[in-house]
Amino acid sequence: MPHGPGIGYGTDMEWQDEGVVIGLKRHGESSVIMEAMTRAHGRHLGLVRGGRSRRHAATLQPGNSVSLTWRARLEDHLGTYEVEPLILRAAGFIDSAAALYALATVSAHLRLLPERDVHLGLYEALLVLVDHLSEPRTIGVLLARFERALLDDLGFGLDLDRCAATGAAEDLVWVSPKSGRAVSAAAGAPYADRLLPLPAFLRGEGTFVPPGAIDHALRLTGFFLERHVLHPRGLAMPDQRAVLLALAGA
Repeated sequence: MPHGPGIGYGTDMEWQDEGVVIGLKRHGESSVIMEAMTRAHGRHLGLVRGGRSRRHAATLQPGNSVSLTWRARLEDHLGTYEVEPLILRAAGFIDSAAALYALATVSAHLRLLPERDVHLGLYEALLVLVDHLSEPRTIGVLLARFERALLDDLGFGLDLDRCAATGAAEDLVWVSPKSGRAVSAAAGAPYADRLLPLPAFLRGEGTFVPPGAIDHALRLTGFFLERHVLHPRGLAMPDQRAVLLALAGA
């Protein structure tokens, strides 16, 4: 399947890609505007004619992976989607409140990205997350990692490799709320009440996630998302995120 930029056919535009459904909006009597996070075309909307029909009902659900063909007269038009199912996960989310809240949270996060900007790393992170939405504690870990990657892509990445005070790469257990840089246990001890805890798993260390680590990780990523991304745009953290934290035991 080709994954390149739009290809012109006469006066029309067309491309094929794969994506994950993240939103739907009714349009007219029988159609929907579908929002998908795609591999090669970023967060992209398109009209699905007849999208409210029984034939499309199982496919056009948030969390499903789909094959997409997009066509429009001009590149900046909404365009239309032809959609074919790839992986239908949504039926497995119906009985899991944590899965539904996680999907809503991540979808809201993806809307912070400019439409049609390619973010392959976030697309791959989204695939991992939707494949593990049946595991409540895993959801928290993956959401924290997703939010760290989102901060990176939005230009507000956290520097968690070396201590801001000493340059050491070991025993990094804090993050400075001012700089977003890691701080070692020794250097941060006098200022512990002003620093944010840094769970090891958020740096990619080890596989064990101790009690409280998910809460610390999500407080950390949430702090910087609110400061650098949400508040400057006059936005608030999605309500579903707080509910998810409680459900996941973060």
